[in-house]
Amino acid sequence: MSKNLSNSSEEKRRKLRRIEIKTRKLSNQIFSGSYHSAFKGKGISFSEVREYQYGDDVRTIDWNVTARNSKPFVKVFEEERELTMMLLIDVSQSSFFGTQNEFKNHIIAEISGILAFSAITNNDKVGVIFFSDSVEKFIPPKKGKTHILRIISEIYDFHPTNTGTNIVEALKYMNNVVKKKCITFLVSDFIPSKVTQRTAIDFKNSLNIIGKKHDLIGLHIYDEREVNLPDIGLIKVTDSETKQDFWIDTSDKQIRERYSKNFHENKKLTKELFGKSGAQFESIKTEDNYVIALMNMFKRREMRR
Repeated sequence: MSKNLSNSSEEKRRKLRRIEIKTRKLSNQIFSGSYHSAFKGKGISFSEVREYQYGDDVRTIDWNVTARNSKPFVKVFEEERELTMMLLIDVSQSSFFGTQNEFKNHIIAEISGILAFSAITNNDKVGVIFFSDSVEKFIPPKKGKTHILRIISEIYDFHPTNTGTNIVEALKYMNNVVKKKCITFLVSDFIPSKVTQRTAIDFKNSLNIIGKKHDLIGLHIYDEREVNLPDIGLIKVTDSETKQDFWIDTSDKQIRERYSKNFHENKKLTKELFGKSGAQFESIKTEDNYVIALMNMFKRREMRR
């Protein structure tokens, strides 16, 4: 028993190490430059005033504040390039699904790793919010390799408490804890546990709030079987988030067509909502080459600036 656990732990460690090497290599060789171009700041911005110290450039003296306090104060600027990236990562049960070589959560881990390494290469901070139908964990933004390795480890090996999906809760939490404008990647399969008119309105309103306050990009990760059902007769399926069982007659062409149509309509609607909030939305299938997909996303991003 202990030997099996030890083997499992060793396998997990090796898998994590492979992800680290792969994502860091991709980031260094391909993405860090594209990331910098896509999200580069526009110069320097005013940060605060502080009392004058010997050696300060006299050109930075704030004369209004100096006059009010009867002693010299200088303006402090910070580079806009020093940005913060937040990763909002869906860890609901539906992300632990895959029929084309990889589970969705593994693709999410690799993409998130690349984004995180690209950010620290450009001296940006990175933070994470893991969410299911509640916020599971918040890792505040920080810099440094050790921090990023912890994030990648958490992403790959995270065990959520709940099974469902509630993106609105994650967006509300983000709005409360992150005050400064940041780059926000919302990585999810965008399959909500519950769809009502109320939840749709809440989703739209939350996107609008975050889209105006932050630089929001939605990354939609999906599996081929969420688009198309194979014709294999009567099958029993289980909703991984609600645990409800269903029987589906996949030999019925109309059922297969309706299944595919629902996927495309949901994808189209989600993309439109992101667009109306001023945010970007990209879809990546688990069997796609996500390197190319991310490169194209950065290029489109750069063209919009």
